[in-house]
Amino acid sequence: MGLNLSFFFLVFFFLPSGFVSSTHISKAALEGHETIGRILLQAKKECDEDFQHKNYTILTTMCKGPQYPREGCCNALSEFACPFVDKVNDQGNNCASTMFSYINLYGKYPPGLFANLCTKDKEGLLCPEAPKSSAPPFTHPALLILASAFLLTLSHLL
Repeated sequence: MGLNLSFFFLVFFFLPSGFVSSTHISKAALEGHETIGRILLQAKKECDEDFQHKNYTILTTMCKGPQYPREGCCNALSEFACPFVDKVNDQGNNCASTMFSYINLYGKYPPGLFANLCTKDKEGLLCPEAPKSSAPPFTHPALLILASAFLLTLSHLL
């Protein structure tokens, strides 16, 4: 009985840690919108985010040519795209390609600009972490470990 309870608590508390939001806009999302050949062969779901009516001012004011400063462009992209990081990183939908189509339309950016500037990190573009107060309880890995250890100890006492 103790082993089954222990297994239950491990699964119940560690499984949600895999669902914590990503902190990067993946390299695939930054680069994937340019590979039309692969996109034609894959059936992708329509993006449920309305990128057509977003405010692109942060990008068009901080990322200007002809120099396109890396820091300004990547910070602007991070500020604009990170609120949608889960949707943009989902390879099963067309959110990344839709978002970059509108970014390039409104900003008149050269193809591949953000993929070339903003993939210094091997995982992609780093997103700033959300404020701690807005995080739901038990999503921080340290809290999950402490809660699991407490519950495992408690299950052995019962």
